[in-house]
Amino acid sequence: MPDPRARRGIRHPWTALLTAAAAAVLGGAASVTAIGEWITDAPQRVLALLGFRSDPLTGLIRPPHATTVRLVLAAVDGDALDRAIGDFLQERKAPAPASRRKAIAIDGKTLHGTRTANRTATALLAAMTHSGEVLAQRQIDGRSNEIPAFVPLLDGIELTGAVITADALHTQHDHAAYLHERGAHCLAVVKRNHPGLHERIRGLPWRDVRLDHVERTRAHHRDEIRRLKTAAFAHIDYPHARQALQVVRWRRDPGTGKLTIERIYLVTGLPPGAADGSELAAWIRGHWRIENQLHHVRDRTFHEDASKVRTRHLPRVMAGLRNLAIGVHRQDGHTNIAAALRRTARDHLRPLTAVGLA
Repeated sequence: MPDPRARRGIRHPWTALLTAAAAAVLGGAASVTAIGEWITDAPQRVLALLGFRSDPLTGLIRPPHATTVRLVLAAVDGDALDRAIGDFLQERKAPAPASRRKAIAIDGKTLHGTRTANRTATALLAAMTHSGEVLAQRQIDGRSNEIPAFVPLLDGIELTGAVITADALHTQHDHAAYLHERGAHCLAVVKRNHPGLHERIRGLPWRDVRLDHVERTRAHHRDEIRRLKTAAFAHIDYPHARQALQVVRWRRDPGTGKLTIERIYLVTGLPPGAADGSELAAWIRGHWRIENQLHHVRDRTFHEDASKVRTRHLPRVMAGLRNLAIGVHRQDGHTNIAAALRRTARDHLRPLTAVGLA
C-alpha cells in the first residue's frame, strides 16, 4: 500500500494505521469514529503488535487521535486497498480442489448515504467468489454505469477456467469476448434488452429438450421448484456461446396459495458436458450470494446505507474494510457475521489473530 503522506511530521507508521483500522472493522466498528475509539481503547500490547512505536522516554505507545485516523483513511488509494484485500483473502484461503471451477459473481452497489444535492451517490462494482471472498472492487464513474468498469474490475484476477456470473446488464458482446481471451466462461442472463437473442432462445422447442436438473426447496415461507434445461448451439448471436439454458421457477405461497411461474434464459461459453445440470443450477443460484452475503450484510450489519461519510475516498475505503471483515469471518466458518463481529469485539487480540498478527 503506497503512503501518500508527506515525509515531514509523520508520527505513526502507515501500515500500523491501516492494520489498526482493519482490525477495528473486524471487531465490528461500523464508522470512522468507532475505529478511532477501538484504537484508543486498545491495550499497549495490541498497539505494539499493530506496529505503533513507543515513546523513547516513557516507553509507552500513544495511540493516534481519531482525526489522524480519519485523515489517513481519506487519503488511501482505493484501487490499491481493494487489490491488497483481494490478494490477502486469496492467500489466506485454503486451496480449492483442482477439479472444482472457481465461480465469481459480479454485481454493483450504490452507497445511498453519500448522495448530496450536488453530487451523485458513490457506486461500487464488486467481484466476489461464490464462497464469499471479495476479489476486487472498483468505483463506478458517476457519469456512467457498471458496464465500463467490468473489464478493469477483472484485470487483476486470475480467471483461467473460472465461471463468471452477472445480471443482464453485463450480457455484452465485449464482455464475452474479453472473458474468452482470459480463459474464463460467462453465464449470462438474457433478457429483453437483447430482443433478438432473447426471442431466438425463448423460441427454442424447450418442450422437447431433456430435463437436466430439478430442485425442490422451501425458503422465505415459499415452496419452490426449479427446473433447468440446456440446449447446445453450433452458432448463436453471442460471442463464443456454446449452450442456451432455460430455468423455470415455480413458487407457491402456502398461506395464500398463490402460484407464480418465472422463466429465465441464459447463455454460456461452457461446452456441452463441461458441467452437469446440478453444477449449472448451483452457479445460477450462487450468483445471488453477492447480494445476500455481501451487500445485505454491509447494509444491515454495518449500516452502510445509513452512513453519511462522504470525504474524499472514505466511502470506498470503508466498504473495502467491510469486505475484508466479511471475507475473513466467512473463511473462519462464521455464517452469522453479526455474531462473529460481537465475538471478535470482546477481545482486542481476536482480530489480530484472525489476520495473523497474534
